[in-house]
Amino acid sequence: EVQLVESGGGLVQPGGSLRLSCAASGFTFRAFAMSWVRQAPGKGLERVSVINYDGSTTYADSVKGRFTISRDNAKNTLYLQMNSLKPEDTAVYYCAKYPSGTVFVADRPDSRGQGTQVTVSS
Repeated sequence: EVQLVESGGGLVQPGGSLRLSCAASGFTFRAFAMSWVRQAPGKGLERVSVINYDGSTTYADSVKGRFTISRDNAKNTLYLQMNSLKPEDTAVYYCAKYPSGTVFVADRPDSRGQGTQVTVSS
């Protein structure tokens, strides 16, 4: 059974930083593309960043240059380093698994964690 458990969320002031983690189990982590998606209050899901099995990455324009996605295949863990946080980054952040090693634009995840709340406010 696929399990994805996020941690690291919290309240941070604008301009601050947070590091999210996602502990994965129940599948061969290194073989699959992973991503972080978020949902702000009253809005739909937004794909924030993707990391493919080979370590290649993509980012939403809204976070490019501020967020960094990474993975540690030895620890079966996905990370999201978030710097220069803005109030508009406030959302529930989810870790998601894709059904293949490389994500294309139209692809959708097949599993998602329970999420961790990130609130950016002074």
